[in-house]
Amino acid sequence: MTSARPGPERGPREAGALPGAAAAPPDGRGAPPVVSVVIPCHDYARYLPQAVASVLAQTYADWELVVVDDGSRDDTAAVARSLIADHPGRRIRLLEQANAGVSAARNAGIAATTGRYVLPLDADDVLAPTMLEQTVAVLERRPDIAIVSTDVSVFTDDGLPAQVLALPAYDRDLLLRRLIMFYCSLYRREVWQTVGGYAEDMRAGEDWDFWIACAEHGFTAHHIHEALFGARNKDDGLHVEAAENDLAVRARIVAGHPGMFKPVTRAWAQAVLAEDERDCPTDERECPADERVPDDILTRAADMDQFLRVVMRLQRTARLQHRHIRRLEAALAEREIPVPV
Repeated sequence: MTSARPGPERGPREAGALPGAAAAPPDGRGAPPVVSVVIPCHDYARYLPQAVASVLAQTYADWELVVVDDGSRDDTAAVARSLIADHPGRRIRLLEQANAGVSAARNAGIAATTGRYVLPLDADDVLAPTMLEQTVAVLERRPDIAIVSTDVSVFTDDGLPAQVLALPAYDRDLLLRRLIMFYCSLYRREVWQTVGGYAEDMRAGEDWDFWIACAEHGFTAHHIHEALFGARNKDDGLHVEAAENDLAVRARIVAGHPGMFKPVTRAWAQAVLAEDERDCPTDERECPADERVPDDILTRAADMDQFLRVVMRLQRTARLQHRHIRRLEAALAEREIPVPV
């Protein structure tokens, strides 16, 4: 494993770095919108209409939407332009950039918006109709709260019933041990400005890193115990990469926020980032990258990594079985003898 820099590089791109970026409302409507929804999209043109439709269906209407085409090789830009043309009365824009990753795309999109609240949304996910209404209400009445998260409805493309993933109430110490907030949470713009944006050198775990940076700067969150966000579960994507590299992601987070963790945790993280596993001593008790270091973010890290692998295998098996059952049902239906009239 190669050595990493002391911490994640942060800092949003300058708004002027992208075509169409502006510090004032670009559509001439005067007051900026309350909410800025930012959808990074890389080769997910097939999912983009559903994500945009979920924003259009919001019961809270004071929003703007920016789609960031992150160097897609498919027809993402064309699909986005078609959606914009189909809804001329809505504040929807397209930004295009060379492929730089989800963090850079989010930062670029947020830098080009003006809403006082920000909601990131991936192109393959969706919002429940009252997502903005309920989360905005919390920030409006609670000036002490900077972030609002919700439970999640996990769905697939195979017609299987969606499953609700209930998450715990926000707890700073628990956040250091495991991810308790999904990336799609509404937060105040000053949160992003103060933190310095998403770490653009992290391919996975950038949302967890961002939330820990928020806690590091004293921001707190409120959790709504209702599934207002829909996450598409696939066999690929960054969430799978994060699960399969759980310990490495944790080490990057610790290295990026050393003040949040104890010395033994920081030492472990630096060892993981600086040494290849084959250089680890045979006696695992002497190994600085030992997954069982009982401290902070490492608590049950190895168990969680194994659990996620098992869950993903079970999910793949369930989808394969579901497809097989549907094929059998179709074959049986074709063999049925029509009943004479």
